[in-house]
Amino acid sequence: MLKKPSAWGAFAAVPLAVESSRHALRSVCMARPAPRSACVALTLAATALLLVPAPGTGQWRNRYPQVRGYGHHVYLEGYELPLLTNGPIDPAPSPDGRQIAFAARGWIWLLDLNTGTARRFTTGPGMDSRPAWHPSGDRLAFVRDSDHDTRIVIADAASGDEIRTIDTPALDLDPAFSANGSTLYYTSGQAGTLDVWALDLATGESVPVTTETGIELKPQPLPDGTLVLLAKRGGDRVELRSQSAEAGGGASSRAGARGGEAARAGAGAGETFRPEALLSDARVLVSGNIASMARPAVSPGGASIAVNWPTEAGWHLRVHDIAQPGASVLLTGGGLPLTPAWSPDGEWIYYSEADDSEVMQLKRIRAAGGPVHDVEIRAWQWGDGTARLRIRTRLAPGGSTSAPADAGSLAPARLSVLGPNGHPAVPDEGAVHFDGAGGRVFFYSPGLIEVTVPAGEVTVSAVQGLATPEETVTVSATAGSMTEVTLELTPVWDARAAGWASGDHHFHLNYGGPYHLDPEDMVPKMEGEALDFATPLLANLHNRYEDQDLWGWQKADAAPFIRFGQEIRSHFLGHIGLLEIPELHWPWVWGPGYEVYGTDDRTNSEVLDYAHDLGGMGYYVHPVSVPDPFAAGAGGVPVEIVADAVMGDVDALEVMCLWSSFEGTAALWHRFLNLGVTIAPSAGTDVMLNLYRTMAVGTTRVYVHTGDRLNWPAYLAGLRAGRSFVTNGPFLDFRVGGAQGDGEAGRGGDGTGRSGPEPVADGTRPGGVVPPGPITWTLHLATATEVDTIDIIVNGRVIASHSAIEADF
Repeated sequence: MLKKPSAWGAFAAVPLAVESSRHALRSVCMARPAPRSACVALTLAATALLLVPAPGTGQWRNRYPQVRGYGHHVYLEGYELPLLTNGPIDPAPSPDGRQIAFAARGWIWLLDLNTGTARRFTTGPGMDSRPAWHPSGDRLAFVRDSDHDTRIVIADAASGDEIRTIDTPALDLDPAFSANGSTLYYTSGQAGTLDVWALDLATGESVPVTTETGIELKPQPLPDGTLVLLAKRGGDRVELRSQSAEAGGGASSRAGARGGEAARAGAGAGETFRPEALLSDARVLVSGNIASMARPAVSPGGASIAVNWPTEAGWHLRVHDIAQPGASVLLTGGGLPLTPAWSPDGEWIYYSEADDSEVMQLKRIRAAGGPVHDVEIRAWQWGDGTARLRIRTRLAPGGSTSAPADAGSLAPARLSVLGPNGHPAVPDEGAVHFDGAGGRVFFYSPGLIEVTVPAGEVTVSAVQGLATPEETVTVSATAGSMTEVTLELTPVWDARAAGWASGDHHFHLNYGGPYHLDPEDMVPKMEGEALDFATPLLANLHNRYEDQDLWGWQKADAAPFIRFGQEIRSHFLGHIGLLEIPELHWPWVWGPGYEVYGTDDRTNSEVLDYAHDLGGMGYYVHPVSVPDPFAAGAGGVPVEIVADAVMGDVDALEVMCLWSSFEGTAALWHRFLNLGVTIAPSAGTDVMLNLYRTMAVGTTRVYVHTGDRLNWPAYLAGLRAGRSFVTNGPFLDFRVGGAQGDGEAGRGGDGTGRSGPEPVADGTRPGGVVPPGPITWTLHLATATEVDTIDIIVNGRVIASHSAIEADF
């Protein structure tokens, strides 16, 4: 067994006398941008590695090639890119009806409907999905995901040999063959936006079929030369695209700008490429907003479409007539049916849906309606030998963290497993996720879990939250046998023993993803992240207000503690989080862009007053999206936040969040502090837990000093008072006006005997008040990663800075 050495944190204690006027001390972040840094409270800039948060500005932008005009790439990558699941998804019945191609575990499989045996068709390191059959049945096209880009591969259906690849510098998605097999339609971002393109399989020439702003996905050619596709711009709609009489000039002009060739888009049946075949006339078949997982499928004769479409009561699978699309037939509803596909005879519609264990199951229902049938997979043929891994994660002696596990016992953890060729491996049950910052497929283990992998060298990595350096082992897994793997995690800091509790106050349980999670599903994720408190926020999906039945649910018996909050979205004034309110605030949304309440004359202060009147908290979430909101013309500060803050109505500010700039938010926060407006810092990831492509909950978090109390009242009191720091990696003990302790409890001050933040006698922690005049301060730092810069800021001015503090690897 090859074992990577443990990564230990670096520690620093630097006393300094400074001049200070009387002011309330809060956790502080850098008010000036720091290149290649990830800022945390008290001016810590961390370079994060591997499974812990990635370096950068702290504001996530995109991992895959940028699509022009798409405001939030989190939605693009979360909703429109392929999924990796541990069960079958993306079913594609073969033209002869004997097989179904589908994706599972990141490969394409072929299911023999007669025997119920699924044979692994692709075996490479890439993550394959969305198969499409050539009408002859001799070829398959599919999408291959490299973890930072996608391309389209065409392979021989018998041998698996790869015949052709479409690999532009942009996203390439959703292949579909024309009825006569001469043209491959697909979606590509090579022109800047996601358009439908047509590849002439005889000549190899590829030209655009749609060219407008917005995105067009999932092209479905009809025999008459028209296309059904999914369009997203100012709303989501399924459209029927046909040739416009005026389209010829536009197509020629566009292609000419790309290299002087005449524009030649393929007719739907693929007989001939014609300059005038740009499909610009659109007829809307179905429309709505944030139809995140919707995927239309055209019937074999081209008369109908099946599409999964969202409602407030779950998703419906419906059949629409293309000629008269207004009315529809509901086949099944209330669950989350995904990726529908027709059988070649038009009798059945196949689809995938996750069960209670978040495992995708293959199902089918008659196109005319009736009961849902499970499509059983009796055997999985991997083609090569497979092995089982039994993975244990433990905490090192003396290393108890926020997770409920004793030292040396099995400990919950976040895992990443790579097979012999680097392909990610996943467990048999439970939702799988992809970290858009680090490019890692990950899942959670309660401390003991088993995974099937191809035989050979397998690499297993584990962390628990932010406190443990990543542990990685490589083992040789023998075919047909069980290989035991144990990883020992050693936290660099024991938050609980030091009197701190962690929380994430902005994320969403269900928000347009492929799974419908229950509140209990948050517990193993929080345990794997050593996260003590969480307040998932109910929020609208445009005009849908989902999960209202969860309001009032809580977990209050022991850590992790969970209570639901609410996010209020007044688009013009800024978004607000509400905690500890007994009833939901109505309306949830108003302002420009909403069909209802779009012109309401309503202020955020009304929402904040509502929370305060009921004993709750109100805070601005992801407030600033630019690094310097005070630069000329920069903008980016919510319209009402300054007035609300100066009036004392803002309880906290979300200093760190996936969606916002920590530099810009910190700059705004420091302006408030310098005015004597003492707003407590908070943090929230704003991740959507039921997405595949989402970062881990608690990737950014706030630590609140609660002493020896671990309960809601103590935690909320500390959060309100600002006895806290915000971080995406390092931990700190910053105190002012006291002397360094003698460390009798051990070097760590937490009873472990390890290096770490030491106690400081009579020191004032964040949230306290110090008198005017010279003061001393002491900062102790513990980190599982390297630290780039430490700045101490007084009244907006950096009065001390320390750089290049190395972790002890």
